[in-house]
Amino acid sequence: MPHMRAVRRGDAAALSEICVRTADHGSDATGLFDDDDIWGAVFVRPYAERHPDFAFVVADDDDRAIGYVVAAPDTEAFEGWFQREWWPRFAERWPEPSPDDTSRQAGTLRYAYGRRPGAEPWATAYPAHLHIDLLPEAQGQGWGRRLIDRLSEQLRAAGVTRLHLVASAANSGALAFYDRMGFERLASRPGAQAFGISLDR
Repeated sequence: MPHMRAVRRGDAAALSEICVRTADHGSDATGLFDDDDIWGAVFVRPYAERHPDFAFVVADDDDRAIGYVVAAPDTEAFEGWFQREWWPRFAERWPEPSPDDTSRQAGTLRYAYGRRPGAEPWATAYPAHLHIDLLPEAQGQGWGRRLIDRLSEQLRAAGVTRLHLVASAANSGALAFYDRMGFERLASRPGAQAFGISLDR
């Protein structure tokens, strides 16, 4: 039976796999980039490394992660660490793309190179942020709600009272899920939908 547990150091490969297999607006993004590892290096592995106490997985019978929620309790501090310490280790492997490169991979790399304190417009009102992804075998069983509930408990215990996330505007299933979870839709950039929630209610 699937079960929930805290993230472990040995989960890195499984976290990256979950990320790439859900990265195309909720569908499998394998092969969309020249290097599938970009997805996990931007959107999940830095969180598990920096804040393992705010990272939980759903694991299968073999204890392999098939879903996760990860978070940064302080977005501004996390983005500073991402800029100074995390992303520079990948600069040689994935150089900053040229201005005329309009590919989706280039857009994701530009996002990574542009991450810094002050770049996220929702970080002041909603200091924490999360990423959550579930493989198909973990979907439709209530694990998404349980992961967010567990994370919310951990954030409240740390004194964090407001949380945000950003989803693809094309991922209708995810948008409906966040609505059901009680998140409020926030003003967002084209192609994305941001959500915020108060955890102290």
